[in-house]
Amino acid sequence: MTDKPKVVVSKCLGFCECRYNGITIQNDFVDKLGKFVEYITVCPEVGIGLGIPRKPIRLVEENDQIELYQPETKNIYTKKMKDFTDDFLNDLEDVDGFLLKGRSPSCGIKDVKIYRGKNNSIVSGKGAGIFADEVLKRYDELAIEEEGRLTNFKIREHFLAHLYTMNRFKDVENEKSLKLLVDFHSKNKYLIMAHNPELLKVLGRIVANHEKLDTEEIVEKYKENLGKAMKILPKETNYINTLMHIFGYFSDELSSQEKKFSLDLLDKYRNESIPLSVPLNVFRTYAIKYNEEYLLDQTIWSTYPEALMDLKDSGK
Repeated sequence: MTDKPKVVVSKCLGFCECRYNGITIQNDFVDKLGKFVEYITVCPEVGIGLGIPRKPIRLVEENDQIELYQPETKNIYTKKMKDFTDDFLNDLEDVDGFLLKGRSPSCGIKDVKIYRGKNNSIVSGKGAGIFADEVLKRYDELAIEEEGRLTNFKIREHFLAHLYTMNRFKDVENEKSLKLLVDFHSKNKYLIMAHNPELLKVLGRIVANHEKLDTEEIVEKYKENLGKAMKILPKETNYINTLMHIFGYFSDELSSQEKKFSLDLLDKYRNESIPLSVPLNVFRTYAIKYNEEYLLDQTIWSTYPEALMDLKDSGK
């Protein structure tokens, strides 16, 4: 059985008063998630020797290069940040995801302002911070998010599903067992289908192993493609198609009123008038009623701890 997920988190998100202005940012989701994961905290800017408080740093573009620059001192910290990042990530033995400070020139995963030169206040574009950019390259298969985006319910739910799915896969990865891989693929079939039906087929072919690869290579290929499958925010249409597959298991047993009620729920979910949890719970009830054991083993019903379910949404 796998341990709690290990999540690298920006230290300024409630752990330490280490922001450039000497404050911390209390975040309800980070606090709540902390009861269910093991946090590994990091502040790359303090890690490269910058003080608390400190003069702001920014990303600037000059000669087609992105530099980490401190306008007040005119110091360039790009190499120091890259060296710190390499050292920190090389020392990470085991990690399931990253929860980083948005818009930070070190930790932001997108929408970080990039200025047009050292002496220019014009923003030429947006991108990832220096630390986050390397995280995105090295851990492409893992759940990586900013705290600000997680106020959106769908993004938050997706982050948690991705995080806990990759964490569950560790049992397969650690044991390098084909039996465990087949079991994992079977139990996660409908969750993966809801996220990426095309990659579900790819994963099925990897498990079938027509190429006669050794177990370690099969597991590695599966993990890479599982991460790709879980990475993209799932479409409502994918979830509806998946629920229709599930519906087929017991539709013959239902009365005409139950069928209509079930299909109406899918329409309401499609129109965003009810959350996904409503049709999921109703279909799970039918799976229990008709003792569909294969369905009851599926992770799609509960992809992460129920206590983390929170329907609040910023609307952004």
